[in-house]
Amino acid sequence: MAEKPTTYDFTGLKALFFNTTLKKSPEVSNTQGLIDISTRIMQQHGVATEVIRAIDHDIATGVYPDMREQGWVSDEWPDIYKKVVAADILVIAGPIWLGDNSSVTKRVIERLYSQSGQLNRAGQYSYYGKVGGCLITGNEDGVKHCAMNILYSLQHLGYTIPPQADAGWIGDIGPGPSYLDEGSGGPENDFTNRNTTFMTWNLMHLGKMIKDAGGVPAYGNQREEWDAGARFDFQNPNPEYR
Repeated sequence: MAEKPTTYDFTGLKALFFNTTLKKSPEVSNTQGLIDISTRIMQQHGVATEVIRAIDHDIATGVYPDMREQGWVSDEWPDIYKKVVAADILVIAGPIWLGDNSSVTKRVIERLYSQSGQLNRAGQYSYYGKVGGCLITGNEDGVKHCAMNILYSLQHLGYTIPPQADAGWIGDIGPGPSYLDEGSGGPENDFTNRNTTFMTWNLMHLGKMIKDAGGVPAYGNQREEWDAGARFDFQNPNPEYR
């Protein structure tokens, strides 16, 4: 039995969880059950955590930073984005519907995408230096499909994905109990508990490693430098363009 270390202190790290359930508060969210496992571990080791239930907010549909400039009457995303920028760790957690991520999950990812072209202080895309993971719940097949979509999207936007950065729970395929329902077996499921725990620790470990290192090294990934003519050792293999 491994001894519990006493040296892991992740104070200074901030983690933001998006709960992309289709249920508005105060309705019970099964997805929140998995989020609670992860946030408890993080809080024990000094990580400041916040959970945003996206459906409780007026987040406009679209791929622009502020959809009010595109004709929408209201859009809370610009204020939410400030919390995204402040977070070292981002976890998107949501349900499976029709074998895929919920519409709310998709909307959050689209709005993250809307600001992916912005740059950080090092001249990199704005999500460089942050780590991401995902949690999936449901009573139909699709955990890995949903996780692949979320994790691909996050890394494409600039997030760094740790090993085993996803976890999920599904009950019997078809109508049946949800994760937090009495007798579902969800909270006692060793596979889910193990994967959620591993994901949480890997997010904290890698988040701290990157933050302590000052972020991802900037050489070779600065958009403005490329536009200005820097080529970072790139050579076009086509003789016509050499």
